[in-house]
Formats: sequence, structure tokens, C-alpha cells
Amino acid sequence: MRPTSGKIRETLFNWLQFEIANKTILDPFAGSGALCLEAISRGAKEVYLIEKSKKVSDKLESNFKILNSSQYKIINQDSLIFLEMQNKNPFDLVFLDPPFEKNLLPQALKLLSKKNYIDTRSQLYIESEYALTDEILNEHISYQCKINKQKKSGNVNYCLISLEAL
Repeated sequence: MRPTSGKIRETLFNWLQFEIANKTILDPFAGSGALCLEAISRGAKEVYLIEKSKKVSDKLESNFKILNSSQYKIINQDSLIFLEMQNKNPFDLVFLDPPFEKNLLPQALKLLSKKNYIDTRSQLYIESEYALTDEILNEHISYQCKINKQKKSGNVNYCLISLEAL
């Protein structure tokens, strides 16, 4: 597990500072859950955390219980299996930070798009081991992607993306 650094998290939430309140958020590779905790503290309506590891999922449950809130749902399941299920209502924001060097990002992007997890009102926040381009994104997503912000910190490339109809 490679949690999002404090510096990157601060940059992300500066980018999103006026766009978190009352939003629905999906984090398919939840890990530490730090991004979702931050989003809840900034007024997110609902967050869904998907975590494959039972041990990590139990730790998330324990950490989030202190919120005494119905704003979160923690699902202990493989992210790609979860994303295979058809979704009813697209999310406003997706935090996509899959483990590096496992090539999960292309599959996750395809499923998010194909199974109705995102639409033209959605934004994607992505962390990856390589810089993303519009071409790479458009190869896997059935929307026109626009990289609004992009930075690199150490070996982590991160960006905020908006989607438009093709």
C-alpha cells in the first residue's frame, strides 16, 4: 500500500476546495481511506470505499466508526470485480489510485465508463506511476477527457480530469 502523501492530498483538496460539498465519491482502491475521510470532513454527501484486503477493510471500518455517520460505505471486495457490476447513479468524483505496476488503471477506467460509474458531470482524480495524457485516457474511457490539473511528486503522477460527451 502506498498512501497518498500529505503534500499531494493538500494539493488535491486545494484543487477541489469548492467542489466537494454534497458530492458522491467512489474510491475503488481505498487503502488508508485518507482521501475519503478528508472529503467527508469537507462536506461530501456520500463516499464509497472499496478495499480488497480484509485486514485493511476492517481497519477502515474501525477508523470510520468514530465519525458516527451514514455518509460512508466500506465494501470489502476486489475493485475490478466490484466495478464489473452495473451502477445506477454515476458518482460526482472518483479517486483512482490503484497499486502501481499492476496495470490496473486501464481496466478500472474502462469499467468506470462502461458500467455507469461516471458521466459528463463526473471528475476523476488519478494517481499513477506514469504521466497521463488525453490520448491515454481517451483510449480507455468513452467520454472526451480533459486533464484540468496535473503534477508530479517523487514517483507519483497525479491529475484531475473532467469528462465531456463525445
